[in-house]
Amino acid sequence: MQLTTVDIYTDGACSGNPGPGGWAAILKVGQHEKEISGFVNNTTNNRMELTAAIEALKALNRPCQINLYSDSAYLVKAFNENWIENWQKNNWKNSAKQPVANSDLWQELISLTEPHQINWIWVKGHADNEYNNRCDQLAVAEIERNRE
Repeated sequence: MQLTTVDIYTDGACSGNPGPGGWAAILKVGQHEKEISGFVNNTTNNRMELTAAIEALKALNRPCQINLYSDSAYLVKAFNENWIENWQKNNWKNSAKQPVANSDLWQELISLTEPHQINWIWVKGHADNEYNNRCDQLAVAEIERNRE
C-alpha cells in the first residue's frame, strides 16, 4: 500500500522558561496545508516542542510517510541518535541515571509514531525556512492571545 507523504513543520515557544507557552504545526499534503496551534499556561520550551509534534501526529487519520521538520535538536536527536531506545532500556533514566525530563510526552509521542514512517529533520530556527518561521509566528501568537 502506498503511504501518503506528509510534510510536517513544528515549533514551540515559551515566554520565560518555564512560563506561558504556545505550540504550532503545519501539515502539508501536496498543495493542501493545515495549520494547528495551541496554548499551555505554565510550561517549558521543550514541552511545547514535543507538544507540537504530538498534536501534528494526532491530526493524521491514517498511517503516513512523514517528513517532520523541527528546529528542536532535543526532539530530532532523541529519535535520530537513539536516545529514546536508551531511555526505554534504562527504565526512563538518562545517562546520568536521573529520570528523563518530559517522559510523559516522550511516551505519548512514541505511541503516536508507531503507525507511521517518519524522517526527523532538523532545521535552523529563525532562519530561511518559511514554514518553520510561520510555526514560530503561530506559537508566539498563541502566547500573546492568551496572556492573563
